[in-house]
Amino acid sequence: MIDLHCHILPGIDDGPQSRDVSLAMARCAVQDGITFTACTPHIYPGLYENDLAGIEAAVAQFRLDLAEAGIPLQLGFGADTHLAPNLTRSIADGKIPTLCGSRYLLLEPPHHVAPPRFAESVFELMAAGLVPVITHPERLSWIENHYAVFGELVKQGAWMQVTAGSLTGRFGSRPRYWGERMLDEGLVHILATDSHHIDKRPPLLAEGREAAARRVGADEAHHMVQTRPQGILDNLPPGQLPALPARLTAAAGRTGFWQRLFGNA
Repeated sequence: MIDLHCHILPGIDDGPQSRDVSLAMARCAVQDGITFTACTPHIYPGLYENDLAGIEAAVAQFRLDLAEAGIPLQLGFGADTHLAPNLTRSIADGKIPTLCGSRYLLLEPPHHVAPPRFAESVFELMAAGLVPVITHPERLSWIENHYAVFGELVKQGAWMQVTAGSLTGRFGSRPRYWGERMLDEGLVHILATDSHHIDKRPPLLAEGREAAARRVGADEAHHMVQTRPQGILDNLPPGQLPALPARLTAAAGRTGFWQRLFGNA
C-alpha cells in the first residue's frame, strides 16, 4: 500500500518530536503493509513555516535514519498545505511542494470554519493545472452545512482523501458517518493515514482499506490505497486512472473539469 499523507518527520510540525518515535512509526507502517510513505508536514503560515527546501532536507536525513535502522520504507514528500492567499503563486515559485513532484497537491481546509470562496480557490488551483487533493473532509467540523460543496468539487475534478482511521471509528462516530457516506456516494479517491504519532494516531492503512472494501468492494478499496496513489507518484492525468464508482458519474449529469479540459488524456 501507498500512504500519501503522513506526518512522520521528527520535529517539523505537530507530528513526532523525536527520531525514535518517527522510526517507530516507520516500523509500524511497514508491518501494516505500507511500502511507500509521502512525508507531508503542515505548511500553515504563521504556525508551521515549512517550505519545499526544508522538507526535502528533512526527508533526506530521515532516509539515512531508515537505512541505518534497517527499515525498508520508501519515502517521498509533499505537504499538508493549508489554504492560504497566493497559494498558486507560491507553488509556481517552488516554495510549496506538490505530492512527490506531481500535478497533485494535498490541500488542507480549515478545520473549524468554512473558508470564504472555498470552491473558487480550488478551481483556481485546477485552472493552473493542479489536481487538489482535499484532505480529511469527513473530519471538518463544518461539513454538515456544506456537504454539497464537496460533491460539486469532485464533479469538477478535485480529489478527496479520507483518513483510514475515520472509517474504523478512531476519530469518533461523526467522522465515521461522513466518511462512510462519502464512500457510499462515490466521493473518495484515496485513503491515507494522516498519522501524527505511534500511539494516538499510528500509521495504519490496512484497517481503512478493509472497512472501505465492506462498503464499496475490494477492487475499489485497492484503487484507494494502491492504484490511484501509484498514479499520483507516476504523475498520470486523472483521466488515466480508475474512475470513481459509476453512481457518481450518473449523478453528476455533466462532464467534469478535467474531462472538459483534457478529455481522457
